[in-house]
Formats: sequence, C-alpha cells, structure tokens
Amino acid sequence: MNQESVLLHYWAQGDTVSRLVMAALLLMSLMSWYFILAKSWSTQRARGSSAAVNAFWDAPSYADGLALLRAADTEKLYAPLAQQAAKLAQMQDRDAAGYSSLTTRTLRREIDQVVTRLEAGLTVLASIGATAPFVGLLGTVWGIYHALTAVSLAGTMQLDKVAGPVGEALIMTALGLTVAIPAVLAYNAFNRTNRLCMATLDAFAHDLQAYLQAGVWQTVPAGSET
Repeated sequence: MNQESVLLHYWAQGDTVSRLVMAALLLMSLMSWYFILAKSWSTQRARGSSAAVNAFWDAPSYADGLALLRAADTEKLYAPLAQQAAKLAQMQDRDAAGYSSLTTRTLRREIDQVVTRLEAGLTVLASIGATAPFVGLLGTVWGIYHALTAVSLAGTMQLDKVAGPVGEALIMTALGLTVAIPAVLAYNAFNRTNRLCMATLDAFAHDLQAYLQAGVWQTVPAGSET
C-alpha cells in the first residue's frame, strides 16, 4: 500500500486517541507551514529594507533620506527610528544629559517594538519542532499496543497479522519527524536572519543617536517626522 492508503487505513482502524494524534500532527503541520511561508515573505521584504539604510545616509537631505526610507522600508523596521529621530531633533532647550537619556529610551523603545514583530511566530515553530516527534511517538506506541492486544486476544502469533498494524503505527513516528524537521530548519534560518537584521538595526539606531547628540540635525525641517 502507498503512504496515503496506509494513513487512511490507520485512520479507519484507529480509535479516538489515534485519530487525535493524527489530527494534532496535521494541525501542527498547517501552523508550521503557515509561519514558514509568512516569515519567508517577511524576511525577503526585510532584506530590501536593510538596503534602504545606505540610501538614507547618502540622501542629499534628511527629508529626502526619510522619504526614500519610507518607500523602501516596507516592513517598517528602520523608518520608525528615523521618524522618532526627526521628532527628537526638533526639541529645543535640551540639556546634554537629559537629552542623551531621552534619545536612548526613545530609540530603544522603537527597537523593542521591531524585535517583537521580527520574532513573531518563532516560538510556535520552536514548539512544533520540539514536540512533534513525541506526538508521533505517542501514536506509534498506542498503535503497537493495539496490535499486540489484538494478537493476545486472537491467541496466535502470526507475523503477517502483526507486521501490518505495527508498520502503520510506525508511520506516526515518521509523520512526527516530517512535521518537526521543516519547523526546526525554518526556526534556525529565521533566527539567524533576525540576528543579522537586529545588528543592522542597532547600528542604525547608534548612528542616529550620535548625530542627534552632535546637534547635526538641528536643522531638520519641521514636519519631516510626520
């Protein structure tokens, strides 16, 4: 029998626990691939946003740079920091110590919000990658238990009668691994991408803070932060 037939047969012969295990694995798989596809699309857009940082610094004026950043930063990773920097640049009568603390808090708050969005879904992928094999193993153990119970009730031990049900039960372990492996690989890939993105984000915030504290942007035109 092919795998689809085996699964259908396992579903037909299984009890409530067996079917719950299969349903749980199916739900895990759907959730995993939803986040994998969504995060893949988001990651591609984030890479384009990172490239816009250089264009921001190379722009002839702050307003032009912010306009370029807004247009290219479709994931809104860097534009919110630049907009907050523009608001801070418009502040008047500021003392050095208080202004430094304010800029640090403001930019850090924006970074925390971006990081929260970047890490959305990673906990789900990690949880699926960690638990799916054990859920599949539960289905295997339960299926083998039923196969051995059937042999015990029949009173005879025939290999052809045991091999089929045991093989079907082992399919649950394979399904658990099939669900877990893509989730683990995707989690590691997205985690690495996020670290690179956050490094660029921290560097961008540091540069913004340095310019603000140096008073370079005191000439930022009013309204450019909107």
